[in-house]
Amino acid sequence: MSLTESAPDPVRADVPSLAARAASVGGSPVRDILAVTARPEVINFAGGLPAPELFDRDGIAAAFRDVLAETPAQALQYSTTEGEPSLRTGLAARMSARGLPTDADDLLVSTGSQQGLSLLATALLDPGDTVLVEDPCYLAALQAFGLAGARVVAVPGDAQGVDPQALEELVARERPKLFYTVPTFQNPTGRTLPAERRAAVAEVAARCGVWIVEDDPYGELRYEGERVPWISSYPGAEDRTVLLGSFSKVMAPGLRLGWLRAPAALRRACVVAKQAADLHTPTLNQLAAARYLTGLDAHVARVRDVYRERRDALLAGLAQALPEGSTWNRPTGGMFLWARLPEPYDTTALLPEVVRHDVAYVPGAPFYAGEPDRSTMRLCFVTQTPEEIGEGLRRLGEGLRAYGR
Repeated sequence: MSLTESAPDPVRADVPSLAARAASVGGSPVRDILAVTARPEVINFAGGLPAPELFDRDGIAAAFRDVLAETPAQALQYSTTEGEPSLRTGLAARMSARGLPTDADDLLVSTGSQQGLSLLATALLDPGDTVLVEDPCYLAALQAFGLAGARVVAVPGDAQGVDPQALEELVARERPKLFYTVPTFQNPTGRTLPAERRAAVAEVAARCGVWIVEDDPYGELRYEGERVPWISSYPGAEDRTVLLGSFSKVMAPGLRLGWLRAPAALRRACVVAKQAADLHTPTLNQLAAARYLTGLDAHVARVRDVYRERRDALLAGLAQALPEGSTWNRPTGGMFLWARLPEPYDTTALLPEVVRHDVAYVPGAPFYAGEPDRSTMRLCFVTQTPEEIGEGLRRLGEGLRAYGR
């Protein structure tokens, strides 16, 4: 064959397909909305983002400097999968002081609490297993369970949270592996499960033999009222509850630091799953966070004061912004408020009209495992100042009125 002749194209076979679980689970609608509304002029009630101007940049920077100055070889080296002992010891002390006796060895540090969910799904779920969730439910939990091939069933509830009687009936009928809950300042609704229902959930787990996965990323952001104990601390739940925690909402999400507290056998299974996923969470971040723990309470107190003011600003303006017949809750902490518009409003359908007025929210429909309530929306109140919240509500009202016309 001469140099000017072209060789025949090789026979090309199709590349193998994606795993069924990857093809069947979609991306996060919240992330999609944030991408669409990333323009700086948009007042965004859609994200679950802490206020960046409140990050303790100086305190965190000092913690990193100290760690690198004093223990550079340790900070820049591989670490154990379970997590740095100094961080686990500090976390255990904080949890014990809040009424849940905990040792450092009870904890596994994760790369954000979202990884904790993924590790639990790997350790507990086989394809086809049933998972019970709240209705509505934290969206990324639905993704994690969906990727594991689980069948997700919603447990009915009301404005106070899950109905323990309905939970017991579903456990008996569906034989689930676990029940997932965010009982304190829930995402997306902001509601908090009362103490008597927490005790009842623990009793259901004890009688019926089901794991409880208790996710608590917002618990320290309380603006009023008394703290409600973790489900993990109630009789009957001791050997069947996993408690997830995170620094993302109280320190900085960019550190990607979370943890899980679990009984020994399940914790060991999660350690093996984490070894396969990322070996360990970054050592430097763990050591800096351990150093910063001594000042965390004072920082959280400052953040709470600001977030309380922003929550109040949102509550003060909702009546003028939302159409007559709308209802909403008054969260006592956390980052979110849940609103329901009157029929025939569909918050997914009206979102493009609202975005044209340079404001955004998250429609409620993606948070439901079953039949969605399409008139609902989630509003995050912590990222904007009170002045920006007021302007955002004015724009929201204009967008809703334009849609109504």
